[in-house]
Amino acid sequence: MKKYKIAVVGATGMVGRTFLKVLEERKLPAESYTLFASARSAGSKITFMGEEYTIRELNESSFDEGFDIALFSAGGSISEKFAPIAASKGCVVIDNSSQWRMDPEVPLVVPEVNPEDIKKHKGIIANPNCSTIQAMVALRPLQQKYGIKRIVYSTYQAVSGAGLGGYQDLENGIKGEAPKKFNHPIFNNCLPQIDVFLPNGYTKEEMKMVNETRKILGDNNMKITATTVRVPVFMSHSESINVELEKPFDLDELKQTLAAAPGLILQDDPENAVYPMAVDASDKDEVFVGRIRRDESVENGINMWVVADNIRKGAATNTIQIAQKLIEYWESK
Repeated sequence: MKKYKIAVVGATGMVGRTFLKVLEERKLPAESYTLFASARSAGSKITFMGEEYTIRELNESSFDEGFDIALFSAGGSISEKFAPIAASKGCVVIDNSSQWRMDPEVPLVVPEVNPEDIKKHKGIIANPNCSTIQAMVALRPLQQKYGIKRIVYSTYQAVSGAGLGGYQDLENGIKGEAPKKFNHPIFNNCLPQIDVFLPNGYTKEEMKMVNETRKILGDNNMKITATTVRVPVFMSHSESINVELEKPFDLDELKQTLAAAPGLILQDDPENAVYPMAVDASDKDEVFVGRIRRDESVENGINMWVVADNIRKGAATNTIQIAQKLIEYWESK
């Protein structure tokens, strides 16, 4: 198998450091790794793969040395500027920001759901929003077997989804300190705002879930609505997902369909208080689903509770899974 030159952009951030952790675990066929970050972090040292790496400053000539894959998690403005530069040098960028997700020329990929879309790339592949990713892993098997008519998302999202600043706001809020990242205290509180409000009254996060779901599941007319809420939890997003299916279903058969789906773990024994919880999903790559029951207010409706680690599966692991699939496709040619 060929060995590949891999760049990590944003290596010192919360997601970037998790990139490195997951890369150590998954052991891609890499010839070399090069770690990039902002000028502020350039020159600092990180221990990775048992070796000490020096962080390099990202600039317009960073990709001249010929990388095969670049994993980006440095924010939308960095991706907007540098992803096309990398792609122009023959490097495939897998980008964790929101910059390219809705570009019709850029595949938006969850490997358990639509890996074939990777082949359509033109140098850039987008990693979906963290809250969208875990929902897709649970919804795709239902779409394939029963069809989906309508989705109602209600999310309970961890502070780590807002980066280090969000994490620190909860830590400091516990001590009685005022928030710096959020508009209001997050400790002992729930904030029904994630990202900015749009003219339609929804937040940007809510519309990301709506639009990304349609793109990934390949149905631009799917009826979807969302309410996204920040909760005082450090790690792992939880989601209540209400789904109206096209076809009738047997509930036990539906649960088995979910249990057999790739990347999904069924935890559904309510009599024994077994259901997915954020505290159990943290630092895991799988998506967990439970509390599955009929929605008796509509025909062919179900409710389910979906939980996943937003920094691992919702960002770093999904990005690296895309890289693994990309390498598989290259090796199979």
